[in-house]
Amino acid sequence: MIAPSILSADFADLGTEIDAVAGSGDARADWVHVDVMDGHFVPNLTIGLPVVESLLRRTDLPLDCHLMIEDPDRWAPGYAEAGAYNVTVHVEAARDPVMLAKNLRAAGAKAGLAIKPNTPLEDYLDTLKHYDTLLIMSVEPGFGGQAFIPEVLDKVRTARRLVDTGHLKLLVEIDGGINPDTIEQAAEAGVDCFVAGSAVYGADDPARAVAALRERARAARSR
Repeated sequence: MIAPSILSADFADLGTEIDAVAGSGDARADWVHVDVMDGHFVPNLTIGLPVVESLLRRTDLPLDCHLMIEDPDRWAPGYAEAGAYNVTVHVEAARDPVMLAKNLRAAGAKAGLAIKPNTPLEDYLDTLKHYDTLLIMSVEPGFGGQAFIPEVLDKVRTARRLVDTGHLKLLVEIDGGINPDTIEQAAEAGVDCFVAGSAVYGADDPARAVAALRERARAARSR
């Protein structure tokens, strides 16, 4: 699965930017990744619920909302209620991540749990039993265009093993520094869904970039 991140898109024309990856076949994005930053949990400030609501009216692509915000227990359910397909919160910010997962699901969304590069996966294995998606950050959250941190692939391999053996039932997603080279490493480690920002929206043809990334991941996963 390929989830282009609109953090790297033209914010003045987000509807058109999403349309660019909403074609058909391998060139059609599976999800559109929406980075919500509040300037507190991370230093950057991006967009919030009103923009997400507008995007939901514009596209039929599922929105994958990644909330890099303080107090997600309070704010995250609103994104699910608005119609986001997958709402991901950071375990470092959530007060009661198990209850939050239940609230997100009750509001109609898939529940995702994100962990920073230095956050141990093993501390949250019981919590992850309540989630649909595990988002492993391969950069420090807060800014686009950062370099991929290969050490996080150990977490990916652990998560893949736990999913394959039935201990967890979730989709393994990765976010940060994904490009034609790093996507192969991540795919080999066991990632299901790849968030790609500049690798898609920095290309002359975003749809073709989506297809190329998908092919790279598919080839690597089949080795």
